[in-house]
Amino acid sequence: MGVKIMKFIKSVIQTMKDTTWLTAKETRRDTTTVVVLSLAFAAFFGVVDYAAQALINLLV
Repeated sequence: MGVKIMKFIKSVIQTMKDTTWLTAKETRRDTTTVVVLSLAFAAFFGVVDYAAQALINLLV
């Protein structure tokens, strides 16, 4: 069992070495994209919700 654990740990270490990490610039770009799109979707669904509510109030 100890041999399997050691192989696993070596495999994890090698995988971490092989991993390509984002640069700070790429991280900022991706974070900005997520924040801007989240705000855009929130605004869009807010407008749609308001319009649907206004339409339902007209019909009732």
